[in-house]
Amino acid sequence: MKNRLFILWICLMSFTFCKAQELLTKSEAVELTLQENFGIQIAKNNVDIAENNAGILNSGYLPSLSAVAGSNFSRQDRLAEINGQEPLDQKDLDSENYNASLNLNYTLFDGLGRKYNYKRLKEQYNLSELQARETIENTLIQLFSVYYEVARRYENVEVLKQTLSLSKDRLKRVEYLFDYGQVNKLQVLNAKVDVSNDSINLINETQTLENAKRDLKVVINSEFSNNFQVDTTVNFTPMLKIEKFVEEHELNNVSLLQVEKSLEISAYDQKISKTGYLPTLDLIGSYGWNRNISPETPFFSGSTQTSTTISAGLSLNWNLFDTGQTAVRIQNAKIDYDNQKLQKQQIQTQVDRDIQNALNNYKTRLYIYELQEQNVKTNRDNFKRTENQFQLGQITSVEFRQAQVNLQNAQTSYSLAKYDAKLAELQLLQLTGQLLNVNF
Repeated sequence: MKNRLFILWICLMSFTFCKAQELLTKSEAVELTLQENFGIQIAKNNVDIAENNAGILNSGYLPSLSAVAGSNFSRQDRLAEINGQEPLDQKDLDSENYNASLNLNYTLFDGLGRKYNYKRLKEQYNLSELQARETIENTLIQLFSVYYEVARRYENVEVLKQTLSLSKDRLKRVEYLFDYGQVNKLQVLNAKVDVSNDSINLINETQTLENAKRDLKVVINSEFSNNFQVDTTVNFTPMLKIEKFVEEHELNNVSLLQVEKSLEISAYDQKISKTGYLPTLDLIGSYGWNRNISPETPFFSGSTQTSTTISAGLSLNWNLFDTGQTAVRIQNAKIDYDNQKLQKQQIQTQVDRDIQNALNNYKTRLYIYELQEQNVKTNRDNFKRTENQFQLGQITSVEFRQAQVNLQNAQTSYSLAKYDAKLAELQLLQLTGQLLNVNF
């Protein structure tokens, strides 16, 4: 009864797994990730911010223009006493004033500070692009780690389905032989146990595959059914290209490019600090309008005065001594530049080490993959001969089972070695700065 339940469960799982599965290719997965992944979207937004900061509107080269307007109103009572005359009592005397002005300010010279700051912002934008590229590369490595895990689990499911099918055929055979008295009950029980174990292994592996698919959907950040299949084919980059990429890694490694940009930014920081010793020259201009309405007095009648004013001028500001703050800023900027140079040397050493380790790891994984490929061929030939001998009754079911398990282990080990080698290649391509320049 239990065996029948297992078989029924496997049939249901197989039906669900096999029906109308849509293929999610590598290129489609990459495209979706570049569009939808949260980390990549945030990195792109940061690049947009840096681009805005590096624009002409944030450069300091444009003048400032401000408008000012105002009005005042007052009401007063006044008692005027004039010698020899009757006092003049005036009530509700209104005074009004209206004014407006446009003020222009433009810096003609600021010690070249805005020039260096503008160039610094440009380099900061370039640095943000490199940081976004690093985020994209790390995300693609994460993507393919999960993508190939799905592919490996899918291949494992296929292997376990084949194993279960063979175990079912073996069970039918030994039950038939038992009915005719050619085998004992123990062999039938062993065959049933193997069917149960293979069924359990298939169920567990199918569940693991479903979990891996959900992990893949998180990286891609796309909502679609778990009923999809991935591309299990793997193509390796020729070793000659790999060696060329390794030789040119200093020109393309994103970490080295970032520290180089940081050095350029630090150099501009030094120049900006030195501008504190130079004067600034500003052009100032304004246009003003004023209207004043006054009440009458004992000596004058009420009046309305309107005036316009145009003015222009130059303003020179030279801080001859600022308590040594500029000198401190220059010294600190120089120290920071030296630190950036040390950091570049440190990163260079680390990258060289990482590339050599990655290259050796890739060669090892590739060699293991080739060995496992040959191992699968050997075990498949061995299993075919064992299967023929088992059908002829020349070997026991235990020997047949051992050959079956050996083939299963060889196939799963081959699948693991294949994807390990490909991931090792992708990690090496990332370190050489070529991850985004190859076909996946």
